Amino acid sequence: QARLVESGGGVVQAGGTLRLSCQAPGRSFTNYAIGWFRQAPGKEREVVAGIASSGGAYYADSVKGRFTISRDFDKNTVYLQMNNLKVEDTAVYYCNADVFYPLRRPLELRDWGQGTQVTISS
Repeated sequence: QARLVESGGGVVQAGGTLRLSCQAPGRSFTNYAIGWFRQAPGKEREVVAGIASSGGAYYADSVKGRFTISRDFDKNTVYLQMNNLKVEDTAVYYCNADVFYPLRRPLELRDWGQGTQVTISS
């Protein structure tokens, strides 16, 4: 499975917004569920949100009401819109694909990309 490519991270103040993008160069992930995950320093990688090929989505409790996951099949891209960002959202954000929905745990997934750093300042 080819690695996905994440982009869109940056440094913003608390309360700000960012939109992350996840793409699969050279391949389509139309039939896969896509998940966004994050890993903060010293912590395990955790799921943030996931979206099925049918469009159904789920979110971690910590981001419900603030983050929105969406996918554009024409652009072969999955987005994570992050609003009202908090300092505790600071982490490296990754995306990954899975044939299962909800996605399996991070430890069960392979072929992770480089991720994109999100830093929220107070």
